[in-house]
Amino acid sequence: MKILVCIKHVPDMESRFKVDPAGTWVDERDLAFRLNEYDEFAVEQAVRLKEQLGGAADITILSIGPGRVVEAIKKGLAMGGDRGVHIQDDLPQQKDPWQVASLIAAFAADKHFDLVFTGMMSQDRGSAQVGVLLAELLGYACATTLVTFELEGDLVTARRELEGGLRGIVRFKLPAVVSCQLGLNTPRYPTLPNIMKARQKELLSVPVADLPAVASLVTVAGIHPPARKGQGLLLEGEVNELADKLVAILKEKTTVLR
Repeated sequence: MKILVCIKHVPDMESRFKVDPAGTWVDERDLAFRLNEYDEFAVEQAVRLKEQLGGAADITILSIGPGRVVEAIKKGLAMGGDRGVHIQDDLPQQKDPWQVASLIAAFAADKHFDLVFTGMMSQDRGSAQVGVLLAELLGYACATTLVTFELEGDLVTARRELEGGLRGIVRFKLPAVVSCQLGLNTPRYPTLPNIMKARQKELLSVPVADLPAVASLVTVAGIHPPARKGQGLLLEGEVNELADKLVAILKEKTTVLR
């Protein structure tokens, strides 16, 4: 079985973000980056499937971006991937989900992958569109927001997380693209021996110019920080005194007690 896992290197959500001078993305200088959280579930599920198949699977870890994304690819390899693919693109933030999916589809078109895992969405852009667009371009079955995954032969049975706390059960045949939601599994921590082995695994670099380019369908007009909200009010004193102060504030500044 041939498995492709698509991952993204995203800014750490604990970083302090600033809008870049162009006003269309964040200023990436001084930001820390990490493997997208949802993609960790995708890598883990691929590795678990390989273990279930007794090792009879080959896992390719693919990422698009500048040189720093190799760090994320190597983490995927240390978790259990077999080979990495780096599509070299110095300005991936300028591509919309359609363009990203088209690049992956162009690379994968003649590779005959049986199964493609993606994260449900990236933590930076949050579009949740690349997986479904990729499935359409490849002509594969598709299921999103998976919280369980079972494979028997070429038949997948999975549970999807729906709105309102509901779960949907879907069944489909390979080849397929699936996107992974929080709770699907618990990603493993790469061990030191596996981190060392990852350095020796195959890593193919593909210049983005070598793949067909398509026009964007969505253009970012601008981004900006959220509007600042009112400051909090800290009350100090004894319990009875605090209660009186709170009631007075609620009467004066809100309609809760009116």
